[in-house]
Amino acid sequence: MHMGTWKFDPLHTQVEFSAKHFGMMTVRGNFHEVTAGGEIYPDDPSRSKIEATINTASIRTHNEQRDNDLRSSYFLEIDKYPTMQFQSTDIKKVGDDTYKVTGDLTIKGTTKPVTLDVVRLGELNDAEMMGHRISYQATTRINRKDFGMNFDALRDGRLVVSNEIDISIEGEIIETVDKPAEQKEEATAARKS
Repeated sequence: MHMGTWKFDPLHTQVEFSAKHFGMMTVRGNFHEVTAGGEIYPDDPSRSKIEATINTASIRTHNEQRDNDLRSSYFLEIDKYPTMQFQSTDIKKVGDDTYKVTGDLTIKGTTKPVTLDVVRLGELNDAEMMGHRISYQATTRINRKDFGMNFDALRDGRLVVSNEIDISIEGEIIETVDKPAEQKEEATAARKS
């Protein structure tokens, strides 16, 4: 069987995060400009290499004032650090549909190792419209202070923003089937005639 190349579907890739406000309410947000790629081998994940770049200015929490605070030097400092990056260093299968993906996360010029818990959510093979695609979810937790986000305002003894940030990523990869050489030659000849 001729194997294709797997790529992330940019229309079906999302990065979300959440933090506690005063240790009580959960505030959620997302980054809507994410570029992901790499070498992906669904049948042999240990061979895969994944990388992602996020535009820090694309942060959204449905509150303009809060978004601007998060873009400021208190947190992401987007003028100085316009992107954050992740690059995998190791991928291990730990169950039928579960994996551990370890990699280097760089935020505000600081790089730290993180491990993502990954679950394969499902697979669809629709040759007529949607193509062959597989969906995954990845979760992890980071401490924002590890990446230089040291805002530590207190009210009544409670942190305004928790140090722990939960991250959730969902995405689909899609197979791009390369045409065998003879098919490419036939298509080229058909265009010339």
